[in-house]
Amino acid sequence: MTNEEFQKLVLEKLQSLELGQEEIKEKLKFAGEQTAELTEFRQEVKEELTSIKSTISRIEIATADNWSDIAKLKSVR
Repeated sequence: MTNEEFQKLVLEKLQSLELGQEEIKEKLKFAGEQTAELTEFRQEVKEELTSIKSTISRIEIATADNWSDIAKLKSVR
């Protein structure tokens, strides 16, 4: 193998490595964007769950009050 052939081979391999690094960078960028979106989605879900739990608690309290009122009305009969 001549020196020129060797240099050409090395340059081809370096070019291949650079292309591989660019692909890795793009995939890493995409993964970062997906992670950010998932983090935002997770926060939204947590907030909604907190709201749902609060609503359920209010419903349980109202239901208990209603049962109490029903019991009082039945006892009056």
